[in-house]
Amino acid sequence: MKIENKVALVTGAASGIGEAVVRELIKRGTRMVILVDRSDRVIDLARSINESSGRVVVDSRVGNTTEDAFRTRVFDEVTAQHGVVHICVPAAGITRDSLAVKIDKATGKSLVYPSNLFREVIEVNLLAPIYWALEMVARLAEDRFRRGLGRWQPEEEVQGAVIFIGSVSSQGNKGQISYAVSKAGLEGAAATLMKEAMFYGVRCGVIHPGFTDTPMVRAMGDDYINKNILPYTQLRRLIRPTEIADAICFLISNSAVSGELWADAGWHPSA
Repeated sequence: MKIENKVALVTGAASGIGEAVVRELIKRGTRMVILVDRSDRVIDLARSINESSGRVVVDSRVGNTTEDAFRTRVFDEVTAQHGVVHICVPAAGITRDSLAVKIDKATGKSLVYPSNLFREVIEVNLLAPIYWALEMVARLAEDRFRRGLGRWQPEEEVQGAVIFIGSVSSQGNKGQISYAVSKAGLEGAAATLMKEAMFYGVRCGVIHPGFTDTPMVRAMGDDYINKNILPYTQLRRLIRPTEIADAICFLISNSAVSGELWADAGWHPSA
């Protein structure tokens, strides 16, 4: 699939992997990238990118990615102003880490991971990315119908691409039961959506980053990173967001690549 002159949309675009993907897509010639984030920082980031580019190459939207009305409004506005979205990278994500079951040493009572935190992580990391992807596929399907086109044919250019952000934690990781489940769930979503969305010429895949130098990972603290992450990676450093962004663009542009890509720097969860 050609990235040049396409309209792309990235959630979680204010920092980390999302921001890196935005910058890489611009470098590869997208016509417009829509930056979506719940943080107002995305507005300043968009302004900075446009100023440094010397022209308008990005647009921004601030809101909660889990809200259906916000998602619909973003796609309505973007379609009207910039055209149909062809590339979707729903990168917004959160962690709410804690052991699934632990004992309170003072009372001897067990503490079970709170279900409200589990639901929060699933909403942000699993349901929201799926529905941002479905929204893009739906808009492309409608656009094809308006143009009198039915099932996509190999003679056509690939119409679109969705890349979900998985994680090495999808293999299981201590203290991350909600996060691991949310990321593992994206594998099934991508595999199913690929089979369905290809009717409209849309590919879907998952990238599984290892521990990347993002605010989310840095929040774990230097002690944790130095003791539990760096010694178990082949690179012995955190992955750079630019490295993940490059791999995501590879997944987008190479139509022969399907399924999942592991960008883990050799790190795997311990037993």
